[in-house]
Amino acid sequence: MEIWLKIKCALESGNRVALLYVLESIGSSPGRQGFKMMVSQNGYLFGSIGGGMMEYNLVESCKKWLQEEQNSPILKRQIHRKNTSDSSGLICSGEQIVGIYSLGKKDLPQIDDFIQSTQNGTYGILVATEKEIKLIPKATLSEKFTTNISKDRWHVQEDLGYHLVLHIIGGGHVSQALAKFAPDLGFKVIVYDDRNNLNTFSKYAKIQLISDYESIGKYIPQGNRHYIVVMSFGYQSDLKIIQQLLPFDYKYIGLMGSKNKIRMLKKELIAQNNSNLEKLHAPIGIQISSQTPTEIAISIMGEMILVKNK
Repeated sequence: MEIWLKIKCALESGNRVALLYVLESIGSSPGRQGFKMMVSQNGYLFGSIGGGMMEYNLVESCKKWLQEEQNSPILKRQIHRKNTSDSSGLICSGEQIVGIYSLGKKDLPQIDDFIQSTQNGTYGILVATEKEIKLIPKATLSEKFTTNISKDRWHVQEDLGYHLVLHIIGGGHVSQALAKFAPDLGFKVIVYDDRNNLNTFSKYAKIQLISDYESIGKYIPQGNRHYIVVMSFGYQSDLKIIQQLLPFDYKYIGLMGSKNKIRMLKKELIAQNNSNLEKLHAPIGIQISSQTPTEIAISIMGEMILVKNK
């Protein structure tokens, strides 16, 4: 929401603003789809579309564009390779397409809509075309983006309320550390436990108390936006949870435990004819020889990010 607040402040001060919006990114591009940046007529900058020479050159172009009082949206294709006519100055081999929109005082009601929809939690869909950028209030998509771009026409939608959801089953010390990091990486966090008033419950997460792990499956929706981390109080509860969740479709499901514990649990699951064991990340996390709850949480987040970005 902060970028919309910055744009509102600039417009109310009498400055026109260029909004740079990454409509699509391909391959190794520093600016990912959805990145936004504002360039104010008075030279104030906020946000980023990836940084480096590419961003600098576009910012300088926008400063001149604003002085010329151009109004029609423009499309900039940035190719991050040498020796191309559209070279961005970067050499990371990816591409990104940036839409640039001129905003003035007449756009303040639209900016207020963006701010209000975020503040009250109704969000909506941001629609960017070759004619305008606008909000469809309270609407949702089944995925974060839909993208349709041709040479001089484009129609990109972004669900502003779309979040990845991290479901942490177990409210211990690692859960507390994990819940602290995850929101900064775009996750809403829900912690499930059958014990009340744990002093390790995180203030960064919604807490869902359940009567028994036998029913955990009914609490967690399926789909690619849902990530599951299992770290309950003991082996038997972990086994119950994994037995329920493995048949379902999640983007990521991981289980914390020693190699010996994981070996025993997998052996028992195989004996019970449980399939889909290849989906289970266990032992959980990337291998960084982690020891403390914070280090373990970082290793788990690293593995989840790897899965997300693939």
